[in-house]
Formats: sequence, C-alpha cells, structure tokens
Amino acid sequence: MSYLGSTEQDAHRQAPLTAVVLVNLGTPDAPTPRALRRYLAEFLADPRVVEIPRWRWRLILHGAILRIRPARSARAYRRVWTAAGSPLLTLSRELTTAVAAELRRRLGAAAPEVALAMNYGNPNLRDVLEDLRRRGLRRLLLLPLYPQYSATTTAAVFDAATRELRRWRWLPELRFVADYHRAPGYVEALAASVRAHWLAQGRGERLLLSFHGIPRHHLDAGDPYYCQCQVSARQLRAALELDESALQLAFQSRVGRAPWLRPYTEQTLLAWARAGIRRVDVLCPGFAVDCLETLEEIAGQNAEAFVRAGGERLSYIPALNASSAHAQLLAGIVQRQLAGWTAASDDRQMHAERIEAARRQLDGMDE
Repeated sequence: MSYLGSTEQDAHRQAPLTAVVLVNLGTPDAPTPRALRRYLAEFLADPRVVEIPRWRWRLILHGAILRIRPARSARAYRRVWTAAGSPLLTLSRELTTAVAAELRRRLGAAAPEVALAMNYGNPNLRDVLEDLRRRGLRRLLLLPLYPQYSATTTAAVFDAATRELRRWRWLPELRFVADYHRAPGYVEALAASVRAHWLAQGRGERLLLSFHGIPRHHLDAGDPYYCQCQVSARQLRAALELDESALQLAFQSRVGRAPWLRPYTEQTLLAWARAGIRRVDVLCPGFAVDCLETLEEIAGQNAEAFVRAGGERLSYIPALNASSAHAQLLAGIVQRQLAGWTAASDDRQMHAERIEAARRQLDGMDE
C-alpha cells in the first residue's frame, strides 16, 4: 500500500514552483465587433474600472455601450493590428521573454518561472494561475505592468488574483508589486529612450508626457495615481535637464461627461499648435508596452489633430517595450522581491529529498 498517489491532484508529490506573473490590462482576441463586445463586456463590468452603482451601470453598459462601441473600437484596433496580432499582446510576450532571459542570466538555476497574463481577455490571469497551481505553485510574485498605481488598474489585478486564489485549498506565498515608478532604472530608462529618439528623429520644441486618465473623483477619493504621475514627470524633467515649459504632462483617453484628470492631452496639443508650436514629441510613461492608446490614439488621432490645428509634426516616442533597459528594470524589481525566498534549485533538491524520505518511511509502515 502506498500513501503517495500518482494523480494530478496529488500536490504533495510536486516540486515547489516559484513563479512571477507579469500582468497587463488585456486585449480582444481579434479586431472584430464580436471580439470587442466580449472583451468590453468583461473589462467594463469590473467595478474597479467604472465606479457607479452596479444596477445603473448594467443598464448603460448593456443597453447602449455594448450596442455601439464594439464596432467603433474594432475599427480602431484594425488600424494597429499586425500580422502577429494585437500589439499589446505581442509586445507583452516579447517583454516576458526578455525578463525571463535576464533573470536566468542573473540567477541561473535559481531563476523563477516567468509567465504573462492579462486581467481581461487572454491569456487570462485566472487560467494562468490555475495552470501554475496544477504544476505545484508555492510562491507567487504578481507584477502588474503599471508603473503608477491606480485602483482602476493595479487594484483590479489584485482583485482578479484573489478571486481565483479564494478557490484554492493550498495557497502559495504571495507578493505583490503595487507600483514601480520610483524603482531604480525606471526614470533612467525613459530618459535614455527620449535621448535616443531625439538623436534619431530630431528634437521637438516641447515634450509632452501623456498618461492614461482616470475620473477626477478617483483622486478625490484617495487614489494616488495623479500624484505618482506628477512625481514621474518631475523626475524625468530633472533627468533630461528640461525646464517646466519644455516638458509638461497631460492625461488622455477621457470618456463620458464627468471631469477627468487635467490637463487633457488633446486640448493641450491643440493649444500648442494654435500658439505656434510646430514640432512636439509625446511620450506615454504609464504604458509598459505600446497598445491601442499609444499607437492609434496618440501616434494616430492626436498626431493628425495637431497638424490640422496648425502644427507641423507630432513625433511619438515608443514605450519601453521589450528593450534591454526595460527587461533589466523589471528583472531588478523581481530580484529584490524574491529576496528571502529559497532558491528554486534548492527547493527542488529539498523536495526530492523529502519525497524519498517519505517513501522510505511509508515503505517501512507497509512491511
């Protein structure tokens, strides 16, 4: 008789797994109205994203928004879709691969597994966590790819993760990165990307930092996002040795009639063009990788609007994406967060020794 089963449910036999999950917002599976309806229904139903009474919002969401917005959003996604698929998903995968390679370079056999998940859409966070659970997950580090914290993004990742973890009998040790706008290397990587862009494309008269906006009432309720964006802007201004008139920040992607964080990106750009500013550069420091909001909204819509208002050129500076500087930044965060946890190689050795000791003890009991 053996007390150690061989089924997949027998978690006691599995070697302990330490995993890092990079989590981004998400993307539809295809640039079609049907795929957008599924994606938006999941995304916009999250109470972290839209903070109004649920009964009222469900009427608005299903009665109007999901009838109109999917077709319009599908057209926007088609303008940035590539042969490899959604830019956000493709670039997030490349970044995940780069971070895993950097951790292997630094830690060797002690490097954790690195996986990618999306909070909405696929690969969905709950499915990624379930796969790790089946493979013996014992230590989990969640790293949302949002340098600045907001309840609409970072907290939504925590909610989704804990909803899944509440179903588990054997919980892993959990660590969670709330933000990394002050992490060593973040501002330096942004500054280096700006300098490289200026060297290759020439320098505009002004640099605009465009962050994704959130409703103003979130700030009033205590969300630190606005303040963290201001910190990032001040630090980047200092790193680039620019004065306040040469580098400013604004907030994009506003929807609805309620006031959002100001100043608004589009209004700022139009005002600059009308004031005689001919060439501007735009960087979006809150986005880890390029996506619809950077490629279609900034490099597309806002660039066209700036020229129509009298400007000459809006030059978009790409996100850090899968650059070596970005991989090193995130690997450094992971390495610091893993401090104190047993190395993965040591975990596997100790597990093998425990299993062998248990077998010997049980064999003795069966005799």
